[in-house]
Amino acid sequence: MKKVQKKISLKIIIILGILAFFLLFFLSLFCATKALPFIDGINAFFRRNPSSEGFNSAKTILLKLRLPRAAATVICGSALSVSGLMLQNALNNTLASPGIIGVNTGAGFFVLLFSIFFPFAFWARSLGALGGAILAVLAVYLISIKAGVSKTTLILAGVAVSSLMTAGIDILITLHPEIVSDKVSFNLGGFANLNLTALKIAFPVILAGITAAFLISDGVDLFALGDESAFGLGLNVKAYRLLCILISGLLAGAAVSICGLLGFLGLIVPNLIRLCSCNSTKKNLLLCILFGSDFLLFCDLLSRVIFFPYELPVGLFLSILGAPFFIFLLINKKKKLGVQEAA
Repeated sequence: MKKVQKKISLKIIIILGILAFFLLFFLSLFCATKALPFIDGINAFFRRNPSSEGFNSAKTILLKLRLPRAAATVICGSALSVSGLMLQNALNNTLASPGIIGVNTGAGFFVLLFSIFFPFAFWARSLGALGGAILAVLAVYLISIKAGVSKTTLILAGVAVSSLMTAGIDILITLHPEIVSDKVSFNLGGFANLNLTALKIAFPVILAGITAAFLISDGVDLFALGDESAFGLGLNVKAYRLLCILISGLLAGAAVSICGLLGFLGLIVPNLIRLCSCNSTKKNLLLCILFGSDFLLFCDLLSRVIFFPYELPVGLFLSILGAPFFIFLLINKKKKLGVQEAA
């Protein structure tokens, strides 16, 4: 009976998530503003009344601005959520997020570095963020190998690399203050100044990363049994942990190249997904893709309308939501540890 209720509740959650996705995507496209009234947006999308006044401008806003922005929001929401899930599974730590292994600061440092050497190249920011994220992940893992691979050393190595990259960012700003405005915009994160070139470069990378996550998901399931038990069942624990971390860094870096340093999304969504009590990594990946998209679409929509005509950066909005959520997780985890120690 309990299994039936669990399956029904999970199906209901998925159906609600899909309905929310279509509703939020629709609102993201056709949210009424002075520049694009609701009716004009509908007419432009379905190509009705092409001779009417304002049809061409409505079509341009809808297809060149609104649609790419909604697509980028879905792509980044999926990538960051899956990135957080893979990292948390690899480290067996629900407080882990892509930023903890230096992905954000690594991407930020190389974005600024590439901005100095290639100031007019639109592809430079994308490649810089992606390359910086991957290099930061590799540096973390190499340091942890020297120190002895474990969950703790990986986290500490991530903190060390993040601090080093932050120092590098400060040096670049000191030597080249003209890049500060770009750095501030990048650090806040958002989709207001979406670069289509960055989206085209990052999309296949994100697609490959999510596909890889599904391919290794059966092995990742064994992490829950503990390293010794997983190894006893024939799993190469070190190799799978490295793959999880690399996939996490790849996805986060590609997302950062599109939307900047969006924090907490990779922390919030995987932890909310765990409330569904799914022990299957494949199911959790699907839920992360769905609800990661929903959550970021919702945040992006709120950021555009809550202080209209001004737009609140999505990253700032996520920080307002994410910081209390992180504190809640921290307190809740401490209480669980206290109960276990008392037992």
